[in-house]
Amino acid sequence: MCTRFFGQKRAFSKFLQISSQVKEALANGEGVVALESTVITHGLPYPHNLSTAKSLEQKVRSSGSHPATIALFDGKIHVGLDDEKLEKLASSKTAVKVSTRDIAKTLIRKEVGGTTVASTMKIAHAAGISVFATGGIGGVHRGADQTFDISADLQELSKTPVCVVCSGVKSILDIPKTVEYLETHSVNCAVYGIQNDFPSFFTQKSGSRAQFSTEKLEEVVQLLKTSKSLGLPYGTILACPIPEKYAADGDVIQKAIDQAVREAIEQKIASQSVTPFILSRVNELTQGASMKTNIALLENNASIAGRLAAKLVDRRPITVTHYQPSTSSPRKPKVVSIGAAIVDFEAITTEYLKVRMKQKNERCQSELHRN
Repeated sequence: MCTRFFGQKRAFSKFLQISSQVKEALANGEGVVALESTVITHGLPYPHNLSTAKSLEQKVRSSGSHPATIALFDGKIHVGLDDEKLEKLASSKTAVKVSTRDIAKTLIRKEVGGTTVASTMKIAHAAGISVFATGGIGGVHRGADQTFDISADLQELSKTPVCVVCSGVKSILDIPKTVEYLETHSVNCAVYGIQNDFPSFFTQKSGSRAQFSTEKLEEVVQLLKTSKSLGLPYGTILACPIPEKYAADGDVIQKAIDQAVREAIEQKIASQSVTPFILSRVNELTQGASMKTNIALLENNASIAGRLAAKLVDRRPITVTHYQPSTSSPRKPKVVSIGAAIVDFEAITTEYLKVRMKQKNERCQSELHRN
């Protein structure tokens, strides 16, 4: 998995534009949370999308981590957006929805792109970010036995080791089949709470069981670290039920969702157009109640992700020590190696480095050398 990780980072490095704040946080061993941008470009209307994007970033900061909203602009993948880029993204009328397969197309066309769960996971992993907050993941669509409509989010979860903090699966989908798919593809799936009942976005319970439930983020940290130690390349879902104060609206919203799903089928709306249509229609049917609830669960997930990322990281900063000749008597080694010892390591940076060959009999000090 290590080789694949470095290979992916090298492949993405040409296109990645990581903000100075995010880059510094990663280098200092501080928590960083990736945030998707499809909710900005396609999920909420302007200016609610802009205020929500800023609110989510603030929730992450208040929880002890740094936000890294991800989006595509001008042929580059941006990880961490300033206010100007957030405004550009939120107000764009031509922004495209970018799943993993769309990354290359969006880059070569220099389009403004909002990233889905799948593409955000892929990019976050390439940037060295392990925790990602969103609303709900995609899944197996109703009637998938006829249409084969299964979200690319599930494929990415089966091969990218990022923890996705969400409110479960969008309730417009076939939740039992989605949970079964996750199990089949070895995706860790935990409910954050007392009861092991997988949430369905707007409602706290779907009737489907996850892998396990826990009230302790420390246990989730242990799960992520142990999975990494084992070299398991699978993602993890931390499903967070919607806060109790907003759960009362769940039944009303669910009835509206059922109606919107029927209308989508009647109008033959499919693929990437389904979710934006249903969210917009449900907001109309509930007279804005669903949008308020949607924003509330997004903020709740961002707060939990921020706490998780802060607990996950090793807070000891990376330091570079320079060679200093010792003036005292050398210590006797506890281990003596007879023969040769070779240690290989690989480092990837966007900074300019000057590489030169080490001359014969030259002592290696603080400069970079190459064998």
